[in-house]
Amino acid sequence: MRRISLIALAFASSSIFAFTGFVLAKEESKDALPMGSVSRGEGLQAWKRIEAVVTHPRCANCHVDAKAVPIWTPAGESKSRVHGMNIHGGKSRIGAETVPCSTCHVTSSLPNPPAPAPLHAGIDWQLAPVEFIWFGKSGAEICAQLKDSKRNGGRDAVGLVEHLRHDASLNGFIPRGWEPGAGRTTPPGTFEDHVKDMALWGAAGQPCPD
Repeated sequence: MRRISLIALAFASSSIFAFTGFVLAKEESKDALPMGSVSRGEGLQAWKRIEAVVTHPRCANCHVDAKAVPIWTPAGESKSRVHGMNIHGGKSRIGAETVPCSTCHVTSSLPNPPAPAPLHAGIDWQLAPVEFIWFGKSGAEICAQLKDSKRNGGRDAVGLVEHLRHDASLNGFIPRGWEPGAGRTTPPGTFEDHVKDMALWGAAGQPCPD
């Protein structure tokens, strides 16, 4: 089944997801599993692993609210704080009204340089759409957001898996979250693990913790 999805990425961290803009994706998912082929229990286990990824600073720091102030976690630190240098994403979410993310965050498919050099990604930097807020939210709240097509870019369970693959095809923020350059922490697991978990969670009906 071919689908058209509106993709918005964000990267975190220093972030990241500053993710992503909106990109039209027309791709076919080879990762999706038949709906109902995974039990609710297995789906909840997959969600626990997904939650550990999406709440990691590398993935959540640019999923911020309407104030559009990115969060960052400098290399060598474990506590997230407001992005340095008084950075503000503005209404554009790319900082066009203030200091564009691209002032420091280069769009490049080259490997990320070691910290403290600014992170690169293969797509233009911007904050995630405000509807995609993750930072400061609980795992249960993010779970509800991810399965809500009104707050996830209009995607169903298969569309979320396609989103991951499409972002990887652009060398985008999501796979590079596991390749941030020496000196920076990464989310648990691997990008491929995350794709598999998203497929499992989707096939189980996208269960969320009670």
